[in-house]
Amino acid sequence: MGSACFIVDAMVTGAMLPRHLKSIRDSGVADHLLPILVTSTHPHARFNAIEQRYRTHCLVTPTLPLGARLNKAAFTSQAEWLIIALQKQPLPASLWGSLYPQLNTYTLDALFIGLEQPTLLTRILRRFLANAQLLPPYIAIRRAWFERLGGFDPELDAENALDDFLQRLYACPTRLKTYNGQLLRTTNAPSKHKPPRHQMLSSQQI
Repeated sequence: MGSACFIVDAMVTGAMLPRHLKSIRDSGVADHLLPILVTSTHPHARFNAIEQRYRTHCLVTPTLPLGARLNKAAFTSQAEWLIIALQKQPLPASLWGSLYPQLNTYTLDALFIGLEQPTLLTRILRRFLANAQLLPPYIAIRRAWFERLGGFDPELDAENALDDFLQRLYACPTRLKTYNGQLLRTTNAPSKHKPPRHQMLSSQQI
């Protein structure tokens, strides 16, 4: 697979941070092939134990909002793919093990990982609320595309930083798909940001 690096923010994942890290490490891939960067706004007594147990590197930046923290981690890594946690809930280790082979491609710019089909209520909200984004648990994005998008807005924090990034992802002709462990399927942008049809990849079963 292409080289990959996980970026997991302690403020995004909260008390679920150790479960995120355990899931990644239980995927069966050698630790040295999957570096993990943990970002946070303040040092925590448990970080030393976390670094040793899960072989991570913690980046503590007290004055930086989420967008700037994620950018700092992204540019600290030299990996071809950046896999970034966007939600508190972790994903199962089995999904990671099956995902990595999908990154060995030049036909994708980004993957939404673990995103379920929206409920009827969610679809209604997206129709009436212009900024009602579907936030995937994780996103894998090719470094070159991340840099082309300009990374995250360094002045935005929390969900504002994530929503802004997804809006710019949709606004560009991103070759984007969703992976849920079984299907690799095309992900459509919200209607006002939907890229031209000829720039979308066709769905395929793996």
